[in-house]
Amino acid sequence: MDLSDNFIERRTILIQKIGQIGVTVRNLEQAVHFYKEKLDLPLLFQTDNMAFFVCNGLRLLITLPENEEFDHLSSTIYFQVEDIKSAYEKLRKKKVLMESEPHLVAKMGTTETWMAFFRDSEGNMHALMSEIEAA
Repeated sequence: MDLSDNFIERRTILIQKIGQIGVTVRNLEQAVHFYKEKLDLPLLFQTDNMAFFVCNGLRLLITLPENEEFDHLSSTIYFQVEDIKSAYEKLRKKKVLMESEPHLVAKMGTTETWMAFFRDSEGNMHALMSEIEAA
């Protein structure tokens, strides 16, 4: 075993997976409506200042900022879909602000990665992503 194998082994012991992603919002009710009604994510539960959704076992926390330090746009969340063109059209019909049409961003061997970017109700940038076999 070389040093890089040992490093990879240690890293997988420390961090096993992403358990939750947090998105800061300014209008909780508007954001809950967006993620529940537009993206069709199941709502686990909601309190006065936060809501939890689930996406294939990963929790998505939508929360009001705890203080001014956390009052900013979030990181980009890449939502994996099987058929990106169909998902894109469904979001467009639901009046989601689409920033780009589905487009090829990378080709690795026989796999193509396609993305289409959109904004949530708070202006956070997110993306649909699909990995397909190259034609």
